[in-house]
Amino acid sequence: MGTTTSHTMGMASGVSLARADGTVEGSGVKSMPVSENGLSVELLEELSALAAEKTAAGGLRLMGEGGILPELAQHLMQAALEAEMDLHLADESVRVGGRGSRSGGNTRNGYRAKKVMTEVGPVVVNVPRDRLGTFRPGLLPKYARRTGALDEMVLSLTGKGLTSGEIVAHLAEVYGMTTSKETVSTITDKALESMAEWRTRPLDSVYPVVFIDAIHVRIRDGQVANRPVYVAIAVTADGYREILGLWTGQGGEGAKYWQTVLTEIRNRGVRDVLMLVCDGLTALPEAVGTIWPQTVVQTCVVHLIRNSMRYASRRDAAEIARDLKPVYTAVDETQARSRLTEFSEKWDSRYPSITGIWERAWNEFVPFLSLPPAIRQVVYTTNAIESLNARYRRAAQACGHFPNETAALKRLYLATLALDPTGRGRQRWSNRWKAALNEFDVLFDGRLTANQA
Repeated sequence: MGTTTSHTMGMASGVSLARADGTVEGSGVKSMPVSENGLSVELLEELSALAAEKTAAGGLRLMGEGGILPELAQHLMQAALEAEMDLHLADESVRVGGRGSRSGGNTRNGYRAKKVMTEVGPVVVNVPRDRLGTFRPGLLPKYARRTGALDEMVLSLTGKGLTSGEIVAHLAEVYGMTTSKETVSTITDKALESMAEWRTRPLDSVYPVVFIDAIHVRIRDGQVANRPVYVAIAVTADGYREILGLWTGQGGEGAKYWQTVLTEIRNRGVRDVLMLVCDGLTALPEAVGTIWPQTVVQTCVVHLIRNSMRYASRRDAAEIARDLKPVYTAVDETQARSRLTEFSEKWDSRYPSITGIWERAWNEFVPFLSLPPAIRQVVYTTNAIESLNARYRRAAQACGHFPNETAALKRLYLATLALDPTGRGRQRWSNRWKAALNEFDVLFDGRLTANQA
């Protein structure tokens, strides 16, 4: 039988007889190959025979009530607890000079039954007790009713968009666990501390491009209302996406709000941003000029196109999209203005609002036209942003609304962890990044490489 991989159990030191070279040694024990978890081939063959017998008898159940894995987990956890107690008593006997009451040492003092929720289902173990009450098992700390792996499972399910009620139902159906929404909420609250660390972690000294976008979530603050959550997404000098942070707003934020957000980013180590791309955040360019005076503020071309298409009927949408393309693919501002005039002459009689959208955003759109093709591709390509926003919206919509800002940020943070366990949401931005990197350094007078030093 090949190497078998199983869930990792928190075993105490000295429980396994397996050596690093993959054999088992001991008095009267025949040397035999083992799996990476120390399971001998003979034991694995016995488990295989048991699985075949259960299957022939009507079905093999792995997890939940009556499953094989909870029974195995119970025996392994019990053995680990016994080994921990033996080590504890041995250490104390050395420290005080003997074991037993006559020598002033410590001894065993019965057991205490404890029901534990594990990632394979609920199990009941007998936790050993000692006479002096100094035993603190590492496998099951005092008051712990769940294993760490189960907590990680709940956090993962939350990050993937399941509500507390759906997680409770999932644990009951698959693992036979009886839990509550309050327990799930308690588990997810453990993410608040790591979220605070994530929101204050050090950042790179320079980013070629930073995008600031917003999704809207429903938050109950006196009454339920739509509130924006702003996300800052950077393209690193190595060509990867990095999520810099999340901030809640009220809508219509002014320059003072954005200056606070950008100052926070700067204080985390960002000395320079070459380009900042946003959409419709009117006070943001003023704040950017205060924090990073050399940064070019660019309106998001994809958002301009999307906002334009909201006014187009389904019948004309494809033709309007074709007629807008010459505007944002023009070689310079003069050609773009000419193409927008042609678009206006053709469509203003039916959709006058579309031309107005481009006119109002023209000053922030124009910098895009002076960029070389390699950088245009980086600034225009927003697939990484859209996939992130889609994940955020799915996670937020599953809840309906949130009781407060912290709950909303916690859920979006867990969605970020579901994308990438480091929490940075890293994803390759462009497979042709080297060309863009060279263009950035030339166009922005070496600021990219100079600030990395």
